Amino acid sequence: MENRIKTIGVLSSGGDAPGMNAAIRAVVRTALGKGLNVKGILKGYNGLLNEDIIDLDSREVSDTIQRGGTILGTARCPEFHDEEYQKKGAEICKKHGIEGLVVIGGDGSFAGARALANLGINTIGIPGTIDLDISCTDYTIGFDTAVNTAMEAIDKIRDTSTSHERCSIIEVMGRSAGFLALWCGIANGAEDILLPEKYDYNEQAIIDNIIRNRKLGKKHHIIINAEGIGHSTSMARRIEAATGVETRATILGHMQRGGNPTCRDRVAASTMGALAVDLLCEGKNKRVVAFKNGNYVDFDINEALAMQKDIPPYQYEVALRLTKF
Repeated sequence: MENRIKTIGVLSSGGDAPGMNAAIRAVVRTALGKGLNVKGILKGYNGLLNEDIIDLDSREVSDTIQRGGTILGTARCPEFHDEEYQKKGAEICKKHGIEGLVVIGGDGSFAGARALANLGINTIGIPGTIDLDISCTDYTIGFDTAVNTAMEAIDKIRDTSTSHERCSIIEVMGRSAGFLALWCGIANGAEDILLPEKYDYNEQAIIDNIIRNRKLGKKHHIIINAEGIGHSTSMARRIEAATGVETRATILGHMQRGGNPTCRDRVAASTMGALAVDLLCEGKNKRVVAFKNGNYVDFDINEALAMQKDIPPYQYEVALRLTKF
C-alpha cells in the first residue's frame, strides 16, 4: 500500500499562517521516511501554473519549524478558479511526476485541491489559516500564534489607554469570521466585542456603555472590532463626538500573521503534515485533515467544504457576561 505513489508535492496557498513551515517539514520528512520523492511548489497555485517546482530533501526543511510564514511562499491565484487553468495545473503535476499533492491553506485552497483531484491528482488538504474559519475542523494552523500576538498587543494598548483615560478600538483580523475577535475580547477583558456573526450595528448601545462605565469610575474602555466589521477609524470619530471621551483606533493588521509559531501550532502542524502523507500512502484522495473532538481525523473534501461554522454560543454568552462589570 505504501508504494502506490512515488512522488508527492506540497504547496501553501492563500494567506500565510505561523506553523505552515512545521507542516511542510512534517510532510517532507514523513514522505522521505517512506521512500518517496518530494517536490515543493513555490507560491501556491500561481507557482504551479508557472512550474516553480523544486526538489525538497531533509536539509531543505532543517531549522524551519520555529520560523513564521512559509518557506515555499504563497500567493493568490484567481485564475485557478477557471477550468482551463485547473487542467493546466493537473498536467503540470503529471509532467513532474507528482502523483499526490498536499495543499496547506483554507477553503479557497481546498476548492483548488478538489479540482485537481477531479483531474486525477490525489490531494489532501491541511487547514492553515489564522482565521479559524474552516468548518470541518476545531483548529486551524496559525490561530494560536495569531491570537496570542494580538492579545499581547492589546495588553500594551490597554496600558496607554488607561494612562490617558481613553476609549480604544482595536481591530483584529479574521476576514468575515469573528473567532480572533471573540478570543481576544475574552482574553483581554474588553468592554465591547464586535463580531460579524453577532453585531447588530447599534452604535448607540456602545456609546451608552461607555458613558455608563465612566459614571462607574472606569478609566478606559476597550472595544475589540473584527475585520469583517471594520471602519474602526470612522467609528472612533463618531464615538468621541458622541461621548466626549478621547477615542483612538488601532488596526493590528498583518503583524498577526507573523512571528514564531507557538508550541500548539508546531505540534498541530507537524501531526497534520504527517497524517496527510499517511493518507496519500493509503491511497486516500480528496480528503481534508482536521482536528475534531480532540482527535486528528480526515473528511471528504466535498463534505468539508459544505459544512457551516458559527461562533460557539456558550463561549459568546460567557464573553457577554464578563463585559458587564
